[in-house]
Amino acid sequence: MTPCTPLDIAVESPLSADAARLIAASDAVLLAHYPPEDCFSLDVGELDKPDIAFFVARCGPEAVGCVALVDCGHYGEIKRLFVDPMARGRGAARALMAALETHARAADLACVRLETGDRLEAAVALYKRLGYSIREAFGDYENIPASLFMEKHL
Repeated sequence: MTPCTPLDIAVESPLSADAARLIAASDAVLLAHYPPEDCFSLDVGELDKPDIAFFVARCGPEAVGCVALVDCGHYGEIKRLFVDPMARGRGAARALMAALETHARAADLACVRLETGDRLEAAVALYKRLGYSIREAFGDYENIPASLFMEKHL
């Protein structure tokens, strides 16, 4: 698959129709792999907060991916990284993560952390390629078998 040129990344409202479509698709993927009690995603309303930056990747007018950064004070938490299956392999996830990390650095966050599923092999591989390492549970997360916790110092 060829890269989308240009691929535009911008902070947008998680309340938009495009965001709702991406979030619903992300939920469907998660629920295909895990029971609801093992999914720790923020819903659209929870993403619409002043301490959360919601990034959308666009290939032309089409929203193809999203990711959110929650400012937790000393660190940022990554939520909702998702790229539409029809747009994968074009660099959208890398571009979203680069924009998120740039935003985190500008906010003087020392590191970014995430919780992901142990069965989401492509996501885990991406995070590792981007320099994220496995760590213990953080915040309010419990250490359950389905979760992997990762972080990257900025």
